[in-house]
Amino acid sequence: MAVSKTHPAEALAEAERSGILLFGENRVQEFEMKRPRLRELGVAAQIHLIGHLQANKSARATELFDAVDTVDSLRLAERLNEAASHLNKTLPILLEIKLSPEPTKAGLDPDAQELPSLLERLPDLPSLPLRGLMTIAPFDDNPEIARACFRRLREIRDKLARTHPQLDFSTLSMGMSGDFEVAIEEGSTLIRIGTALFGERPRPQ
Repeated sequence: MAVSKTHPAEALAEAERSGILLFGENRVQEFEMKRPRLRELGVAAQIHLIGHLQANKSARATELFDAVDTVDSLRLAERLNEAASHLNKTLPILLEIKLSPEPTKAGLDPDAQELPSLLERLPDLPSLPLRGLMTIAPFDDNPEIARACFRRLREIRDKLARTHPQLDFSTLSMGMSGDFEVAIEEGSTLIRIGTALFGERPRPQ
């Protein structure tokens, strides 16, 4: 996945011409502003939301994105399913699992009741097929710091796949520009690469 947040629509079009077919955007409002230009440029790639989503923006996110990779509550899942149902749309999701102590990180606590409650409810949300799990490792210049985080997500995935065989856990989204090699070694099936593809993000004026 090419993480295209803050980069202009022209950068996505150039990346698509180079063969990239999947992009990740962080903010509903930013992508909403970028979308008309993407259409003008003929960009047809899949766009996933990979940033934190507030429940009150779930309807607009459902309209804009092909998938939401950061579902972190039962309430959000229910709102997304309702919005997708109204649009006669299927919206694949990943569950974001919080494995870093950093307070700025979002996600489901793997040891809290919210996660099993959400997993039990998902079969009743037909517009919201689960595709797997995602996490963001602690920020550190040493990619080995991330290894334990990635390994734990894989172990959680393996356990959940055994206890919920009716759900799809095939995707493990973990690893970014600074640690994707370690993530792949630990079982990642989807890496999120921004800086290594597009360079440093443009700074706001």
